[in-house]
Amino acid sequence: MLKSVTSILLLCLLVCDTLPLSGAEPKESHPVPRTVAPGAELEEEYAAKAFFEGPVWDPVGKKWYFTSFVDKDTKILRLDGEGQARIWLDNTKGINGTYLSNEGNMLGAQAYGQHVMSYGFGESGPSETTVIAANPQWNQPNDVCQTPNGNIYFTDPDFKNRKTSAVYVRTTDGAVKKIITEMPVPNGIIASNDGKTLYVGDSHEKLWRSYPILEDGTVGEGKVFFNPETARQDSPDGMSIDAEGNLYLSGRGGVWVASPEGKSLGLIPVPVFCSNVSFGGEDGKTLLLTCSNKVYSLKMKVPGGQYR
Repeated sequence: MLKSVTSILLLCLLVCDTLPLSGAEPKESHPVPRTVAPGAELEEEYAAKAFFEGPVWDPVGKKWYFTSFVDKDTKILRLDGEGQARIWLDNTKGINGTYLSNEGNMLGAQAYGQHVMSYGFGESGPSETTVIAANPQWNQPNDVCQTPNGNIYFTDPDFKNRKTSAVYVRTTDGAVKKIITEMPVPNGIIASNDGKTLYVGDSHEKLWRSYPILEDGTVGEGKVFFNPETARQDSPDGMSIDAEGNLYLSGRGGVWVASPEGKSLGLIPVPVFCSNVSFGGEDGKTLLLTCSNKVYSLKMKVPGGQYR
């Protein structure tokens, strides 16, 4: 690891500085989530002038992957050592959010190509490439997840006009259904470990919503799941889930951890805007955080939901 940038021990003072849009500097007190490993430190893994997204762990090759944006120059990078990353896939047409599929491949939401893709983890690049879903009328698919039964959910926000945003499901028979249309800007997405609840980041209202997943893969009526008490108003972005069903929600001042009931377990402060989080590592107890110009890791007490 590179030098520590934030000590969780110091954060146990339970105070973090946050900057609202007004520029004021109120003190906000938020506990460190109990799911963080004792004495853990936020470690800088990689830094470059880019916006990083889409962290995902390959459990076979035992490597981290994440996406990189420099304007519309988009790549998938692989961490190959302390502070080192190599280009694994160039010219991705905007692969943004990613997810480890039930088959052990990388799912990717392709913003500029209007696709949802699947990539096999190869040493020098994808061992196989499959189009999971595609529609030239989509806006820019942003994030993606999968439930245990194989259904794939993804968000398609209309950031410009906020009129044609939607959340979709691609069911195991190959059908693609529009399931949420009332959210102006859906962003991050994750499902509960049992596949019964869908969580979506609402970047318009700057909060998180939950929806019951119905038998046919569509969803029932949604509700506000989590809206933290903080002055920070940066938008919700990517998210993950641990083996206990706790949600890890990037945005609004760092990474919030919420119980399955929507109760705050605390905040992991991050020095820069955090776009997404994912669990991995050989024991499933490392949280990788992709951010503006930085990628961090943090040791956890609880493994990710896919490692339970």
